[in-house]
Amino acid sequence: MNQISPMAYVDPAAKLGDNNIIGPFCYIDKNVEIGDNNKLYNSVTVHTGARIGNNNEFFPGASISTKPQDLKFKGEETLCIIGDNNSIRENVTLSRGTASKGKTIIGSNNLLMENMHVAHDCVLGNGLIIGNSTKFAGEVEIDDNAIISATVLCHQFCRIGGFVMVQGGCRFSLDIPPYIIAGKEPTRFCGVNLVGLRRRGFSNETIDTIHDTYRIIYAQGVLKDGIAEARAKYPESKEVAYICKFIEESKRGVIRDLKI
Repeated sequence: MNQISPMAYVDPAAKLGDNNIIGPFCYIDKNVEIGDNNKLYNSVTVHTGARIGNNNEFFPGASISTKPQDLKFKGEETLCIIGDNNSIRENVTLSRGTASKGKTIIGSNNLLMENMHVAHDCVLGNGLIIGNSTKFAGEVEIDDNAIISATVLCHQFCRIGGFVMVQGGCRFSLDIPPYIIAGKEPTRFCGVNLVGLRRRGFSNETIDTIHDTYRIIYAQGVLKDGIAEARAKYPESKEVAYICKFIEESKRGVIRDLKI
């Protein structure tokens, strides 16, 4: 049975699962679907188009599936899809999609800290930690297990690789490849994310392979030459394959090591 505060509003057309807690002054619009065991503290707004999984926490002031801040948006019916076991903290804003992709996607097991923003058509993976007041513009993609610190500004259409650590206060308009630390000004490659990878169970041998791969790639004036060399040296490594494919598929280009 759901526990809905008498001071909350739930549109009759909204679909709620079981054992949800809806606190006072929450607003749940029509065309909303919420799974089981979610907790919405006071003053959470869930706009039309939200599709929410199970076991999520929404803290006061969160605004979910908001109208996109995109002048090309003409009121088309789009979605904001949220997985399971997410902690969405105070005043977080998550926009729904536009005609471009039709949906914004937030995966599972993420921590989205206070006052951060996810714009239209972004795709966020699983196991992410996103710091306070960080802002992602439209159609940003973030792979699993990335950590993005506070007050980071990310340009539209960028991609952030898995297992990265992005330093607080960074601003960037290039892609950030996987397994690295990105920081300084301008934002650039600052080495492999050693602590993060060890915490995630990567072996020393795998970490050495990742480090050597970036040494090879960034030492070359032309990235594709470095990619070819790295693939030839480590043909069986899935981590090397991920790095090389990420850089090859980058549309905006990747951050570089300015020391090279």
